Amino acid sequence: MPLGRLPRVAVAPGAWRYAAPLFALGFLLPVAPLLAVAGLAGGVAVLWFHRDPSRTPPEDGFVSPADGRVSVLRTEGDRVRVGVFLNVTDVHVCRAPSDGVVEGVDHRAGAHRPAFSKDSERNERVDIDCGSYEVSLVAGAFARRIHPYVEPGERLRRGERVGHVSFGSRADVLLPPGIDREDVRVCKGDRVRAGETVIAPVPASKPF
Repeated sequence: MPLGRLPRVAVAPGAWRYAAPLFALGFLLPVAPLLAVAGLAGGVAVLWFHRDPSRTPPEDGFVSPADGRVSVLRTEGDRVRVGVFLNVTDVHVCRAPSDGVVEGVDHRAGAHRPAFSKDSERNERVDIDCGSYEVSLVAGAFARRIHPYVEPGERLRRGERVGHVSFGSRADVLLPPGIDREDVRVCKGDRVRAGETVIAPVPASKPF
């Protein structure tokens, strides 16, 4: 494909803030070619990490909030939590599991343990309360910036972007009461795609 016709790839908000200083090193090409090339390569890597491809949500069901592998599947009281670990190669833009209205966005400071470990429960996180369900964006060992896109009062549609975590993370969804463990359609270790993979059905008697 000719360079002039390469497809344009969308990136998450704020991605250029990380990439621009690396691309600026390209101006050093005449005097420090290795540093310049490393900077240009790093800038491309940062934009690729923050890529934001379009997704086509299904018509019903609770969808995965993130790309990655299911790392958490547990019952908390009368509710079920499904957590997705995002590897460095995964898309890090997170999406709403179902329709809803944002009731609160709560940032909690904390540690930066590996997002796949049990210690990550104490990590920095942003909890997005949508009433019937909750999405949590959890920082990891290298993730230091959580970027929520939504505010209280906003109405969300299934698969809509809700935020991203720069450089590694985990995304959880706390499903509504009435969805039991046996209703969940994924298992630990399964690969899922944000906004597309159905992780649980919406009970017919409970429109969320």
